[in-house]
Amino acid sequence: MTSFDSSPTLTAWRALLAIAVVFVMLATTGWTAVRQQHSSSPREAALASWAKDRIAGHALPDASAPAYRLAHFFATLTAGQRVALADKYPLVVGNLDGAPVTLRYRANRHALAQAESAEEQRTKDPRLSPDGRHEATLRLERFRSMLAGDRQILAFDPSGRGRAAEVLGDLDRAERVSVVVPGVDTNLLTLERTGSKKNAAPVGMAQSLYEAERSASPGSRTAVIAWADYTAPVGIGMDSALGGLASEGAVRLNSLLESLPGSSDVSLFCHSYGSVLCGVAAQDLPSRVSDIAVAGSPGMRADNAGALHTGARVWAMRDSDDWIADVPNMALGGLGHGADPVDPSFGARIVSAGDAIGHSGYFEPGTESLSNFAAIGVGAYESVSCASSDSTCHDHGEFSGESEN
Repeated sequence: MTSFDSSPTLTAWRALLAIAVVFVMLATTGWTAVRQQHSSSPREAALASWAKDRIAGHALPDASAPAYRLAHFFATLTAGQRVALADKYPLVVGNLDGAPVTLRYRANRHALAQAESAEEQRTKDPRLSPDGRHEATLRLERFRSMLAGDRQILAFDPSGRGRAAEVLGDLDRAERVSVVVPGVDTNLLTLERTGSKKNAAPVGMAQSLYEAERSASPGSRTAVIAWADYTAPVGIGMDSALGGLASEGAVRLNSLLESLPGSSDVSLFCHSYGSVLCGVAAQDLPSRVSDIAVAGSPGMRADNAGALHTGARVWAMRDSDDWIADVPNMALGGLGHGADPVDPSFGARIVSAGDAIGHSGYFEPGTESLSNFAAIGVGAYESVSCASSDSTCHDHGEFSGESEN
């Protein structure tokens, strides 16, 4: 059976499998997905202080205000005032969409240094269990890694499992910007990995794409963002089958996109559950987003590309060995993410994922999947290799996901 087979036998098999998946999830997690218990965090404390503070006689803006409003606020400040706010409220300024990019980098270095110090003390707490001490040690190592060299950390929140975003390249001067949106189990501890799993982690994925884009178009100024700044599902459970976290993440993604400097074209590269998030975000994307490319997608919570209501081109790929092909493309009572983006009937531009081994190999250097991503990222659409099932992926018209409104 292939992923494009629509025979009655396969349809019935998928329906039965879908029911089985639902019951297994309910049996293991219950009707309500498990959420982390809420507790106060350093960022919440900083936000509370920020809300009461003033500068030059004026109240500080609501930290949840739209990016354009926050950008206007920072534009009214002197350089010294901006730095003073970043140094006083690093966990606030470092995560403000609309604050100058370089100011966010500065703020997040301060926030990371503070988090490193706190985590180092935590590792010495005699009350910690062995597992707790191990986790504290891993978090300490992650903070130190993120502080190393001149890394450009665009977002950082150590609360809970943590969120972060890192920029490769000069975001202020980039002619093309790519945003990598990862899937399940994305958090601070999985932000980057080493060895064989390096290019399956958000930072490794972004690094591979950045190098491939520079190779594909040496004269272009590109920047790539490893965007792990949302709360992702933990493992394959109820949260991964629902759209709640994707909806919350979509708001955060669109806020980032609205805040990006300049007027460069932006491409989204969405992997696994990240493609669900991108599908939910699609209808509200800024017009500068020219392309949405998904890989290993369980669905985009849309019946077809037109139902995404976006002017961006929609591209899709899946490796023949990717286990996601066996996940039922269904939507039942909020469970499941709908139609398969690599099914020709969906209407996406289906591109080759050659040499991408399994679900996590799409960003491996030397693969056709990465080369295709890079070509999309730099706008070299004529260089994209179509999948054998869609030899006309270049001929879908100007936009494949054009709004039907």
